[in-house]
Amino acid sequence: MSAEATDHSSAPAVVGVRALCEFTARSGDLDLRFTPSPTSLEGMEGHATVRRRRAAGYESEISLSGLYQGLRVQGRADGFDAAACRLEEIKTYRGTLDGIRPNHRALHWAQAKVYAHLLCQARQLAQIHVALVYFHVGRGEETVLSSLYTADELQLFFDSQCQRYLVWARGEAAHRAQRNTVLLALDFPYAQFRAGQRQLAVAVYRTAASPAPADSQGDRSGDEPDAKPGDAKAGGRSLMVQASTGIGKTLGTIFPLLKAMPGQGLDKLFFLTAKTTGHALALDALAQLQQSTAPGVLRVLDLQARDKACEHPDKACHGDSCPLAQGFYDRLPAAREQAVSLAVQDASAVRSVALAHDICPYYLMQELARWADVVVGDYNYYYDSAAMLYALTQAQAWKAAVLVDEAHNLLDRARRMYTAELSQFALHAARKQAGGRVKKALDSLNRAWNALNKAQHHSYQSYAEPPTILLNAVQRAISAIAEVQADQPLPPADPVLALYWELLQFQSLTEAFGPHALFDISLATALPGRSAHASSAARAPFSTLCIRNVVPAPHLLQRHAAAHTSVLFSGTLSPPQFYRDMLGLPAHTAWLEVDAPFKAEQLSVQVAGHISTRWHDRQASLQPIADIVARQFALQPGNYLCFCSSFDYLQQVAQELARLHPGLPMWSQTPAMDDASRIQFLARFVQGGQGIGFAVLGGVFSEGVDLPGSRLIGAFVATLGLPQVNPVNEAMKQALDDYWGRDAAHKQAHRQAQGYDYTYLYPGLRKVVQAAGRVIRTESDRGVVVLMDDRFLRADVQALLPKWWRLEHGGFS
Repeated sequence: MSAEATDHSSAPAVVGVRALCEFTARSGDLDLRFTPSPTSLEGMEGHATVRRRRAAGYESEISLSGLYQGLRVQGRADGFDAAACRLEEIKTYRGTLDGIRPNHRALHWAQAKVYAHLLCQARQLAQIHVALVYFHVGRGEETVLSSLYTADELQLFFDSQCQRYLVWARGEAAHRAQRNTVLLALDFPYAQFRAGQRQLAVAVYRTAASPAPADSQGDRSGDEPDAKPGDAKAGGRSLMVQASTGIGKTLGTIFPLLKAMPGQGLDKLFFLTAKTTGHALALDALAQLQQSTAPGVLRVLDLQARDKACEHPDKACHGDSCPLAQGFYDRLPAAREQAVSLAVQDASAVRSVALAHDICPYYLMQELARWADVVVGDYNYYYDSAAMLYALTQAQAWKAAVLVDEAHNLLDRARRMYTAELSQFALHAARKQAGGRVKKALDSLNRAWNALNKAQHHSYQSYAEPPTILLNAVQRAISAIAEVQADQPLPPADPVLALYWELLQFQSLTEAFGPHALFDISLATALPGRSAHASSAARAPFSTLCIRNVVPAPHLLQRHAAAHTSVLFSGTLSPPQFYRDMLGLPAHTAWLEVDAPFKAEQLSVQVAGHISTRWHDRQASLQPIADIVARQFALQPGNYLCFCSSFDYLQQVAQELARLHPGLPMWSQTPAMDDASRIQFLARFVQGGQGIGFAVLGGVFSEGVDLPGSRLIGAFVATLGLPQVNPVNEAMKQALDDYWGRDAAHKQAHRQAQGYDYTYLYPGLRKVVQAAGRVIRTESDRGVVVLMDDRFLRADVQALLPKWWRLEHGGFS
């Protein structure tokens, strides 16, 4: 339901025609077979073309509205020919008319009939012709499907749609009223907050309650969860929080936003995570809060990835292939009604409901996002270019609060979301499969591509922008594949279709190309299996073209703006300006650093400043690292983690330790470990155990791993964590220097934020702090961290380490 259409104590007062019909009139199969669709610009031009063809006196974009039992339905009809008494609903398409799915046609007819009723009511018409005008944007052809309806027939149809909507909407309004009553009385599930947790909760609440970024004045303490006079104001609707493990960040952020929902009129709370562990923590916190009030009132949806929720991964998503797609929309209302009664709509619960109604669990889950109060899901559901939660927030005008768990991960994830690669190997596979017009277009693309390869004299090179000749060839290939696909849909595994999706993503990012991105080309070897004696043309280098995102900020700005409140929290968000710049957070975004609940005495942080782990010093570093590890183990036997910068370096250190100090129990992370192997690796860290686990810094064992007590008593970090110096990172460094140095104002604001810091130093030190954070997990833990590199002695490096650490020097030789 739209926030605009929602009264907090009664049924919705206003609904758009499209929203009404999408809820009431969809029927038939779920059908996700690809059909090429016009762009928004092509759609607008198609509508304009149809209108220009009509006779004088033709009316377009007619604003209409009508009432049913207090529900106002409103919208704009595409066109009305008064002379013919014909209302027209115009739809643009590509491909064949038969390619328009029956469930879409049912929706189109419903919209047309509702508009026709509203027009009959407004103009006092006894009958009217209702027409669907399908306009092919490529050929400029119109197909008109028309039926004559009486005003009484249209009145009955309109009333039936409104009645179906109102039954549901009144139930939703009652649910919201009950939900808000419960949330107003919501109590914290424990007798007291943890150290720092209350400070966090108050800041989050104030962020949501702040009426405007500039308004940080006044005392709102009486409205805050367990607030006291004098607490600092957050001062904005965006908040960044750095808080270490142990204070209960998940519960400390969810609780205050739930408390804020009634007073701020919030429709949704999105809890976004990068990893499965974050899902589990959020669901556990929500379960604790539910138990403390009225169980089952708050609707909590756990969104799962498609590959985890799909029942028939070997089948395509349409009724002719998958039995759970057949009649999906016919059975959806009953399944939806049952599912929303569940307190927690997790994967297991939604699957049970879906299968009981013979519909797809994954797409039932997608539908339930419209009706949940809290949605727990991956970052991509809100921040990706095709993000479902963001699209719904925009379309439904929701007031949503967004919590971003372990927000330091959002930078790398967002960069991947807005990066697109084109592989010439994929083009080669598609050319082998294609024929006719598509083959010609792909051959043309290949020639343009080869010209770029030939002109490049280095294995990697970045460019100011993608060349026009390439973009034109990409567009021709997209058009050719789209036309063929429209006439004869390609199977999902077809290499031509796979290339088509890559081309679309690439083209989309070229349209938004700017100084926040790079266009680069990486030359690769020729195709596998080619003879060394093949012709020079056959042995020409292949390459990968990339639109590489460097600064996600321009893409994320609208996501932050769409949310009523955004709270990004992590144990490592320093320096805040780095994340504020890179993630596109507003300048007024507040910053809160919660004091760690740990004491310096709990953790001995030692710096081995006589060691260099730089690449050219690696060989010389092996023996001193092995000696330090062995000495610490002899001094205090127990479980340790030793982090290295790469698998190769890890193996060298482990082998040196085994050679110099045989008999020490050791186990190592290996490349491409599966879930079972990861579990086995962590299972070695038992209470009271002894041994040394070797892992790669920045890998799966350097964050999100909880080994409290004697399961882990120390960590060795044999690297500064800096990303590898290579042509790609150097190009990104230069792009960042250029991005922040575009004008004098930027230079002044970022005089300390050079490309080197943003590319290397800050990401590297974040990984170090995350890895070291595995050691102290509770207020009773004790342990040691040994930082092994002379650069840890530098003041700029130490400034990025946690404030509660007390560094110790000396003792190593």
